[in-house]
Amino acid sequence: VCGKYIQIVDAYKSIIESFTHAGVANDVRVNIRWVDAENIEKDGPAAHLEGVHGILVPGGFGDRGIEGKIGAVRYARENGIPFLGICLGLQCAVIEFARNVCGIEAGSSEFDPDCSNPVIDLMLEQRSRSKMGGTMRLGAYPCSLKEGTLAESLYGEREISERHRHRWEVNNDYRPVLEEHGLLISGLSPDGTLVEIIELPEHPYFIAAQFHPELKSRPMRAHPLFRGLVSAAKKLMRGEPCGESAAARSKT
Repeated sequence: VCGKYIQIVDAYKSIIESFTHAGVANDVRVNIRWVDAENIEKDGPAAHLEGVHGILVPGGFGDRGIEGKIGAVRYARENGIPFLGICLGLQCAVIEFARNVCGIEAGSSEFDPDCSNPVIDLMLEQRSRSKMGGTMRLGAYPCSLKEGTLAESLYGEREISERHRHRWEVNNDYRPVLEEHGLLISGLSPDGTLVEIIELPEHPYFIAAQFHPELKSRPMRAHPLFRGLVSAAKKLMRGEPCGESAAARSKT
């Protein structure tokens, strides 16, 4: 888990419990390595992530440790390590992909209001609201999953509902170039305007969600995204293929 609040791990209590639930579902015990995102900025990802079988980048606010989280995403993407991004973790994944695959000098307007390519930005209707609470997308929202994707295979259905707590969104202006370079947007709001889930089809297990799946995981009903991450990590640990890619699934 690559985060920036790891000095007080109870900040990630719901994530810890979700890994416990996913471990039960996969008949394994999940050992969590806590990695400070700022240490990755200083030392590089390999110094802290070498030997892991799965990487999770969780949510958070502010710019501290962001480059370390982006570095962790890149390490997972380039080394075929199972990856799950949550909320800010999805946003870091989009920034990383835009920079290192699309060749865009990308960022988020949360961290740099003047960045030239805000692939993560406030929606237009949010900018006119003066009270910060009014800009937050908070609570349960529906999500439609694309057929033949990893997300659909994990959930086993096309229409889901998940809990949110965030302000910034994927900037729709950049969706075409991201998709042209291979980023799969597998979950959208029902009206198609908000990106909820992204995947990399050629990666063994690479998925990120704008919502907080850890809030719906239960002891006897592990959340599908955590269950899938632990399953892929278990296979990697055993030297087995992590799973069928979304590209392969879409052909069957």
